[in-house]
Amino acid sequence: MATKKSVQRQGFKTGEFIVYPSHGVGQITGIEEQEVAGLSLELFVINFEQDKLTLRVPLAKVKTVGMRKLADEETVEKALTTVTGRARVKRTMWSRRAQEYEAKINSGDLISISEVVRDLFRSDDQPEQSYSERQLFEAAIDRMSREIAAVNRITLTEAVKLIQKNLAKSPRRGAKSDEAGEEAAA
Repeated sequence: MATKKSVQRQGFKTGEFIVYPSHGVGQITGIEEQEVAGLSLELFVINFEQDKLTLRVPLAKVKTVGMRKLADEETVEKALTTVTGRARVKRTMWSRRAQEYEAKINSGDLISISEVVRDLFRSDDQPEQSYSERQLFEAAIDRMSREIAAVNRITLTEAVKLIQKNLAKSPRRGAKSDEAGEEAAA
C-alpha cells in the first residue's frame, strides 16, 4: 500500500470525477507517490477514458492547472439556458474569434464552453460551417456533454440530446429570419 497513502487529498478523492481544463472530464483513479530528482511527490492519477489518456498531476499543482470538481446542478442548468440564447458573434476576423473560442473551451468553465456551443451552432436551414468552425463546435459540445453526463448521471448520448433540445429553443433556430440571411451575407 505504499503507492496509495490516502484516498483523499485537497478535497479530491479517488473514484471522483473531476474537470481538467485542457482535457475535460476525468476520473481520479489513485494517488501515487513518486520520487523525482530526489524529492518525494504525491500525484493524482487521472484517467480520461474517452481519450485513452492517463495524467499524473502533482498535488501542489492542482490549483495552478485549474483542476476542479464537477459543476453543480445549478451551473448545469445555467449552461443549458445559455445555449438557448441568441448567438453573440463578434465582427472580428475568424482567426481571432477561433482563438477566443479555443481559450473558452480550454478554460474548463462550463458556462464559457456553453457560450461556444451557442455561438457556433448551425441549424439545418443555416449556411454551412467551415471546417475549423465545425471542429471547435464539436470540441465544445463534447466537453459540455461529458460534464453534463457526469453531473446528471446520464449517458453521453442523453447529454448530447439534452443540449440539442435546448439549442432548438434558441430564437434564431426556428423559422428562417431576415437576420440569419443578413449574417450569411456579411
